Amino acid sequence: MKQLAMSSLPPCLMVDIAGCDISELDRERLAHPLVGGVILFTRNFASSEQLLRLCAELHALRTPRLLLAVDHEGGRVQRFRPGFARIPAMRRCGELWDADRTKALAVTRNIGYVLAAELRAHGLDLSFTPDLDLDHGRSEVIGDRAFHRDPKSVTALAGALIEGLRQAGMAACGKHFPGHGYVVADSHSEIPVDQRSLSELAEDMQPYRSLKLDAVMPAHVIYPQVDARPAGFSPVWLSILRKEYAFGGVIFSDDLSMQGASVAGGIVERAEAAWAAGCDMLLVCNAPESVDQLLDAWRPHPDPQRAQRVMCLLPEQPGLNMASLQLDPNYQSGLRDIAALLEG
Repeated sequence: MKQLAMSSLPPCLMVDIAGCDISELDRERLAHPLVGGVILFTRNFASSEQLLRLCAELHALRTPRLLLAVDHEGGRVQRFRPGFARIPAMRRCGELWDADRTKALAVTRNIGYVLAAELRAHGLDLSFTPDLDLDHGRSEVIGDRAFHRDPKSVTALAGALIEGLRQAGMAACGKHFPGHGYVVADSHSEIPVDQRSLSELAEDMQPYRSLKLDAVMPAHVIYPQVDARPAGFSPVWLSILRKEYAFGGVIFSDDLSMQGASVAGGIVERAEAAWAAGCDMLLVCNAPESVDQLLDAWRPHPDPQRAQRVMCLLPEQPGLNMASLQLDPNYQSGLRDIAALLEG
């Protein structure tokens, strides 16, 4: 195992890799003290066995080990398919809630357990879920990723999903603070602007106020009646999260290579803005040249408190392997619930 040399740089970047194996260039990047995590995508997955091997190799690169994460919510946003349960879009849980609230909570809890248990069985540490956006019927990029239109329903269902995640030993990351469900524009390719006032945004923010989250990801959305900067670059918004909501977990930036982040300037300016606003870990995805630029040119001041928050997301115990999950009654119950929900 390679021991990382002591450095004054904070391990605050989460980056990606090119394929199903770790290249020499990947190894060089991942050895840099600014890198603290890796986000995996569908291109990094060929089979259950390959993913398990890849995650083990990534964890073995560093001490402390890198945080391995993925966007694996269900529905349209599920990076790994063969060998994994087909997780339904969270709207299906909301539809069940409207018919039978008690059953919906139990099913959603079981879905959270299956989602997290399978990822942990392969070596993943974190999924960026749940999506806490309200389904205002306006955003195609959110759409059926949202549980419901009603904030109390979203809070209840997300709370159940989080219970399942934690039962499998995985932390929960709520997104996209303070709410991405009202804007039409997709922040991957545009710069969304939400003209609502702070009081009008209160219902979108209710899940963040009510739930106990381990991590939060702010939206690349501008709310000009509150601040001219996107939420992830805004000390105003992140101060609301930290001080008003007493949130003590990790704040992840959304991907700094997205168009919604472009208002901050080039990649170094984007990283500086997110770090200065209070983000603990910054995502840079699908832009290896931007990663190299940051590793070469960006020298943020260290913050041990931020690094410690990120370390708390690493599971303390290994997850059950896939063979053990076949004998796990909670996992099997979850698979039955998923099948019934998809067929319903």
